[in-house]
Order: sequence, then structure tokens, then C-alpha cells
Amino acid sequence: MIYLDAAATTPVRREVLEAMWPLLTSEYGNPSSHHTVGESAARVLGYARTLVATELNCKPADVVFTSGGTEADNLAIKGIALARPKGRHILASAIEHPAVLETLDYLKRLHGFRVTLLPVTSEGLVREEALREALDPETTLCTIMYANNEVGTVQPLASLAAMCHEQGVPFHTDAVQAAGWLPLDTTELGVDAMSISGHKLGAPKGCGVLYVRSRLPLEPLVHGGGQERGRRSGTENVAGAVAIATALRLAHQARTEHSAASVARRDHLVRTVLEGVDGAVLTGHPTQRLPNIASFCFPGASGEAILLELERAGVVSSSGSACAAGASEPSAVLLAMGLEAEVAQTALRLSWTAATSDAEIALAARAVVSSVRTVQGIGSRA
Repeated sequence: MIYLDAAATTPVRREVLEAMWPLLTSEYGNPSSHHTVGESAARVLGYARTLVATELNCKPADVVFTSGGTEADNLAIKGIALARPKGRHILASAIEHPAVLETLDYLKRLHGFRVTLLPVTSEGLVREEALREALDPETTLCTIMYANNEVGTVQPLASLAAMCHEQGVPFHTDAVQAAGWLPLDTTELGVDAMSISGHKLGAPKGCGVLYVRSRLPLEPLVHGGGQERGRRSGTENVAGAVAIATALRLAHQARTEHSAASVARRDHLVRTVLEGVDGAVLTGHPTQRLPNIASFCFPGASGEAILLELERAGVVSSSGSACAAGASEPSAVLLAMGLEAEVAQTALRLSWTAATSDAEIALAARAVVSSVRTVQGIGSRA
């Protein structure tokens, strides 16, 4: 089997498991306990926080451990919006993950916020002029994802954040798909908050990180014992914190090498599919995209049939976001990019880890061409 659905989740790395194991067995203390076992856990948690801060170029106090990217998005958006006395207007791109869009809908319905979804180009880039025009004295937050989870388009975060800062508006980014592949230096990016998920990096599901600039007010979602400096109560998942810290460090150490190799694999796959399938459409930006995602539409073919045919050929992939799996509606991301609904329903997303080989990508590329041709042939005879 060739696994090409890494944008949904990745296998846990051996190094991560080894780093976690003592925290699941012998070093099991509660970091809030005032005895040697608890104090040992607190030291480990502090080490993990420092490790994450080093990778993000921020202060350890700016790091909040969460249960994953969804919680990090919720805490950042609700926490910043509800804590700031400035107006009740929030900006976001039209192609955000449901974890962001549903959070915005909650603030709109129950707290009276006004939400503006910024349009994107046909390649998935936020229209900068639209952002500039949408900023107003009531804008309290802007949230724009670093890289899209369905089509892989990478946004020019630094320039977008700078535009917001000119108006005194804090900037949050969902970096769940970007982590491990793109620079995460929060100072260079100019972001005030950033969400990361462990299971996209080779850590287990259920661990995540929110970077939030320490002087930025943040209303907590969860109340209780005041852990995480009062921003996220609940006994800390020390093993999960060590896991995501380890995964981030490993990804950062090899990012340049792995990204270059993955870009070559991506470009080979894209070229093979576009040359081999008449009418195939590459979705997202052709070059300003993640190294490990290639996404297509095949007008006139059934996307579901292509996925089934690929799996028969030993290639596991998806039609888009795993959080929308099973939905009968076409991708909201692709619709926002201007694709017709009928075309959007033919989507195929291929995504991989740094461990995926050149040979596996080459085999998968040929399998895509063969599978689409098979489905097209069946359709033409129907």
C-alpha cells in the first residue's frame, strides 16, 4: 500500500514514541503536584515548552499546549475576540478549515460578531486588496491559514499580518498543514497567534500547540485549576507535550532537505498526471504550494470512483479535508476558488510524508493516470 493521505494524519515517528514512553510509564506524575514525582513531570513539561519555543522563536510563556489544532484554533479565535474590548468584526479567508469557520459562526450567532470572509483567487491566494478594504476601526482579529489543507496553496503571511498590524489588528494563523514543511518563525512571520497539530507531524492524535503573544489578552475556553498560566485549565498531557515538541524539532532539523526532495516528487507527480489525463486540472497555486500536496479535478469523472479505483491499485488518498469526509456537498474551498460544483466534486488530493520515496510517488502517479482513464472509460460507456 502507498499511503498518500498524510494531510489527514501521519504515522507516529519512532523517535516520538521513544520520547513519550517514560512519561507513560515511570514518569507519570501530575505537574501540579508538590512532591518529587510531580516536580519531575513539571520539569519535563517545562523542557517541552522550551523546545517548542525554540522552534517557533518565541518565549516559552507564549506556548500553550492543547489537545490539537481544532482546540488551538478555537482558543485563539474565541479567546482573542472575547478578551479584546475593540469592536466585534473578524476577518478570515473564504477557504479556512472548518475548525475556524465553525468558530466564527459561533461568535456570529451567540456573541453578535460581524464576520467578513475574504475572497481568494482561482489559485487560492487571499486578495490583498480585499483585506485592506475590509479592515475597519471595528476589526478585532484577522485569521488566515498559512497553507490550505485541500489544495496546498501557501499564503504570504508576513505581508498580510503587516497590513493588519498597521491598523492595530492582531493576526492568527492556522498552521496545521504548514508545520513541518514551512518556516514557523513567529517573529519573521509577524503573527500574534499560531495553531499547530501534532498528528500532522508524526506525533499522536490528541496533542497540539497554540502560540499566542504573551501580552495579547486571551479569554480561556476551559476553566478550572488555572494550568497553562490560566489560559487552558486541566491536567497537562505531559507525554503529548513531549511528543509534539519532539516532532517539531525533528521536522525543523530536516525541513530544508525534506522540502526540496518533496518538491521534486510533487512536480513529477503533477507533470505525469497533467500529461497523462486529458482535461485534468491542477487545483491551487502551481508553485506557491506545500511541497507534499498535489490536488486535481477531473471534469466528467466521478471523484468517488477514482478514489475506489486507486485503492484497488494500492494507493490510499482522499478527495479533500478529512473533516468533511462523507459530505455530499462539493468542497467549499474549491467553490470559493471559482470552480463549478460539478467539477469540484471530482477532486483528488494526494499528500505524503518525508518518508515517502521517489519510487512510491512514481508508482502512484501512474496509478492515478490509469485509474482516471478507467473511470472515464466506464463513464463514456454508461
